[in-house]
Amino acid sequence: MEPAKYSKQYNIRSYECDRNNNLRILTLMNIFQDMADDDAARLGFGLQFCIANGMTWVGTNYALEIDRLPKMHETITIETWPSAKSKLSAYRDYEVFGQDGTSIIRASSKWALIDLQKKRPLSVEERMPRHRPLEVRALNTEFPRLEEITEGDSQFKFRVRFDDIDLNKHINNAVYILWATEAVEPEFRLAHDPKKIDINFRKEGYMGEKIRVTTQMAGNKSLHSIHTYDSDNERELARAVIEWQ
Repeated sequence: MEPAKYSKQYNIRSYECDRNNNLRILTLMNIFQDMADDDAARLGFGLQFCIANGMTWVGTNYALEIDRLPKMHETITIETWPSAKSKLSAYRDYEVFGQDGTSIIRASSKWALIDLQKKRPLSVEERMPRHRPLEVRALNTEFPRLEEITEGDSQFKFRVRFDDIDLNKHINNAVYILWATEAVEPEFRLAHDPKKIDINFRKEGYMGEKIRVTTQMAGNKSLHSIHTYDSDNERELARAVIEWQ
């Protein structure tokens, strides 16, 4: 099948919005995953194809540029498409249009193809030779290495819930962005919306593990490091940088 953008409309429901009447970031990320699943299946390399061949897609990076978030009862249009690829990675981009047709969100994501048994990366070119990107980017990013936190201002601790886990039996990628935004002080959140989000997923996390989100504020930018703690296998699961407006 020739590469093309896949488009779908969503009507924003009341329970999908936060107290500021903005679409929740978690819901936005879940919509992106839903769109990616539909489009990958349409192109012939979706979930069922991957499982049948002993492999799965794992997200490694996301970048979002947000002019504004959709509002309750707004009908938005989202486009997604495979945008680029390398030997071990595939890129998928997204663009969200408001009810008036204006572009309001642009996003890019990077994915690795993983062997389910060996837990090792597979060659996208070799395993999916029919995977043909559109070669158009919503965001021109190569996902640079994110800043390491040198001195955290605060720590937020909790335990991974059952509902945080996805079909791959580890923490769903969308949840990490929720945790990062939740780690910012409530007073700041009430007055600010996310403008740019960059997140790098580094390790898998599992149900019941204890999580620590360390946050460092730098003006209207927040840096986040998401770790497991209080275990023999402490590890950094994700690193995020958020610019607020």
